[in-house]
Amino acid sequence: MGAVILAVHVAIIGFNLFGLVAIPLGAWRGWRFVHAPLWRLLHFASLAVVALQAALGRACFLTLWQAEAEGASSSTEPLIMRWVNGIVFWPLPLWVFAAIYIALFAYAVSLLWLVPLRRRTSDLTRRTK
Repeated sequence: MGAVILAVHVAIIGFNLFGLVAIPLGAWRGWRFVHAPLWRLLHFASLAVVALQAALGRACFLTLWQAEAEGASSSTEPLIMRWVNGIVFWPLPLWVFAAIYIALFAYAVSLLWLVPLRRRTSDLTRRTK
């Protein structure tokens, strides 16, 4: 079960990091998907949850679930899982993560303003203009 939680955790981290890079790059390159409301709001909400947990001084619920699933015997975990755990879980104080997550959330808020959401216009709407 710990491996499943870790996979979900890594996917969410990847999603969050991808958005933080793809949104400004996509705006500069003219990629339309970076203005898509559903994708952007999911990205924003994901970062908001992370920042809120950090601001409240709590570890990510996925981190807690994984620690519980692994129990005390993590020495039997596969090598790839230990490697990914080493990348995802850094031995730093919680306040460091809180500062990073809040700064990244502030960056995401600025991206909502700098790269605005746009609804896709239908072909019919474009033809009538």
